[in-house]
Order: sequence, then structure tokens, then C-alpha cells
Amino acid sequence: MPDSYTMLWTNDLCAYLKKEGYEGERLVILFGGPFQSMPSFLRAGVKEGDHIYPVRAFRKRLWALGRMEVGRILPYDTVGELTTDEDYARVLRWRALKAGGGVSEVLLGPPGSPLRFDRAVPPDLLASLTYRSRRGERRIKHVEDGELKRSHSVQGIYRLAPESAAAMAALVAG
Repeated sequence: MPDSYTMLWTNDLCAYLKKEGYEGERLVILFGGPFQSMPSFLRAGVKEGDHIYPVRAFRKRLWALGRMEVGRILPYDTVGELTTDEDYARVLRWRALKAGGGVSEVLLGPPGSPLRFDRAVPPDLLASLTYRSRRGERRIKHVEDGELKRSHSVQGIYRLAPESAAAMAALVAG
């Protein structure tokens, strides 16, 4: 059974993507790397078939931006050699996701959900959203009265517990 993960996008990246007309385009590519600002999917345990949910922390809310299924994970420095012309064109189109550089991984997938910036995670889901690791499960910290007071506990790439993954899938599909 595939796993599901969230990854936090910065507000600057979201503002740029919205301004440049990416809203409504289907997610087909994501980039990862060795830095906190561009975390590694491989280090997080992501594999082919898994789902990635980019999220944004903005105005005390968590926003579900979309979902992408991982079809392939490639080293960034070989992407030109190992992709079709169509996939390479996607790399070029979505290069804004490489904001800040430090890219070492490229995730390619079939067209995912459309990118949206208007889908807030409801307060009850935010309060119950649970991540799973080898050490056990944890909820998002700094959630008070249905608001996200700080985004520290969602910065990075984190595996969702099965119930939370199902809830995120329903939210993004709706």
C-alpha cells in the first residue's frame, strides 16, 4: 500500500506560482535535495507509488495545495538523459519549484490534482492530522483553537498516518 507525505512550500513560492499562472495546472513534478529548504524525498522514505501533498502554512491555516503520485525518482544531474522529451519539458516548465537551488532529486508522476491555493485544511482535520515515523505517531504541534500558530512541525517531508492520508485525499478530491 502506498504511503502519503506532506511537504511544506514557502509562501514566497506559492505567491510566485499564483502570480505566474500555475494555479489550476496538474502537479507532475517535484524537486528535492539535501537542505532544510529543499528536503530530500529519499531520506524521508518516499518511493514510487507514494502520494505527495504540498501544503502551505499561511494566515494561521494549513492549506492543501494538491496531490501528486510518484511515478519515478531520478537524480537531478541525470534527468536530461533519463527522461522523455515530454518529461524534460515538464522539468523546464516547473523549474520554479527549484527555488533556492540545492536540487538533487526529481520526482516525476502522472498528472496529479490541479494546484489550488484556496483549499484550507478544516480546523478539525488540522487538530487531528497525524504523522507516522519509526518512533511512533505525532500530531502537528502548535495547533490551538483550530489555528496553526507555528509551522515548525510541518516544515519538511513527513509521512501521514493512514487515517490522515485518507482525510487529505478526500479533501483534495473534493
